[in-house]
Amino acid sequence: MFFSKKIKRTFISFVAAISLISCGAVFTTPVHADATSSYQADQLNLNVKSAIAIDGDSGQILYAKNADKTLPIASMTKLVTVYLTLQAIKNKKLSWDQKVKPTAPIVKVANNTEYSNVPLKMGHSYTIRQLYQATLIESANGAAMLLGQTIAGSQKAFINQMRAQVKKWGIEDAKIYTACGLPNGNLGKDAYPGVNKNDENTMSAKDMAIIGQNLIKDFPEVLDTTKIARLNFKDGNKVTKMANFNWMLKGLSQYDEAYPVDGLKTGTTDAAGACFIGTVEHSGARLITVVMGARHQDGTDPSRFIQTKKLMNFIFNKYRPITMTAGSQMNGAKSIKVTDGDNATTNLGLKNRITIWDPADDKTLVASLDKKTVEAPITKDQTIGNYQFKSGNEKIVSLSNPNGMNVKAKALSANGKVNFFVRIWRWLFGGR
Repeated sequence: MFFSKKIKRTFISFVAAISLISCGAVFTTPVHADATSSYQADQLNLNVKSAIAIDGDSGQILYAKNADKTLPIASMTKLVTVYLTLQAIKNKKLSWDQKVKPTAPIVKVANNTEYSNVPLKMGHSYTIRQLYQATLIESANGAAMLLGQTIAGSQKAFINQMRAQVKKWGIEDAKIYTACGLPNGNLGKDAYPGVNKNDENTMSAKDMAIIGQNLIKDFPEVLDTTKIARLNFKDGNKVTKMANFNWMLKGLSQYDEAYPVDGLKTGTTDAAGACFIGTVEHSGARLITVVMGARHQDGTDPSRFIQTKKLMNFIFNKYRPITMTAGSQMNGAKSIKVTDGDNATTNLGLKNRITIWDPADDKTLVASLDKKTVEAPITKDQTIGNYQFKSGNEKIVSLSNPNGMNVKAKALSANGKVNFFVRIWRWLFGGR
């Protein structure tokens, strides 16, 4: 009789616990995916069609305006070309000093004075390093095309590689027709087949942020080139003086020591307007910003950089980057209950180093874990689940998770599993 009553009470407690968990779920209101498309947009009036600002490491979204809207990206396209170039060098399919010659269609594009270029010549040889530098600094269209031609064997084959690469990053809505960002018909015989001549590469600001994030994360050395304001392009006895279209670099017209940017890329066409993906280090963290469709009255209009400064200023004033090391414990989720463990709980900490941009208004950054209990045994440093963060009532969101940025949690110590007889004893009598 004693045992049956005890079992009954235990069963009732179990059912009650399940009921409480189920009821609790009713009051949880998820953040819909499109909520991050205009995150904090009402707090800053940017004169652009779309924009986004993220942490370069975690992808935490700090600001967004129409960030999911697909628009022409113009020469920001070249960042994908550069990524595949650096990847080919890493995989030893190319070398920096390798010399290549342009084809007739590439030479025709490279000598069109209506486009940004260095003038490539038939029969002349250029190193991969020269073409890479010209692509990033002068935004040279012919140079970008020649990189793609060398990597894949043809413009069409390289475009297919670009499309495959962005899909690997989870970008599904991109339309890519050219390696340089010019409208398809501007490439003459190298135009992508079966496509309208007026078609341009299109992506969203969020897509461009993902590209910038992956480029810097996988190839941080790209910043050594994107931060160069001026460089000479040498072709035999001829020298072409290149000036970076990123006017926010030191020595150029829009430089401001408050925003010491070191990349990444501009883009301009009639359809795209003026675009710019920028990046800057701030308080030990890296910020990536994208503005698309800024005003472009003529070649002297600085609007995209003015809007970028407004966006960076907003981020610097609103947020405080907090960098936490691996093993750091989080307020609100310092431990987790362990089923059948030697100990009833196990202490938790960050799996990896992370930077969280906390809104700078003295709110307390609090974490919650995506699970309430875990089963023994647990090994030290084992991944237990994911933290999600709030600052006051404001949920921290990211590119990969609009419902809350996931940050891995780990066990700070081991917790063994008790034997079968102890588990039966605890189940019957509730003892530890």
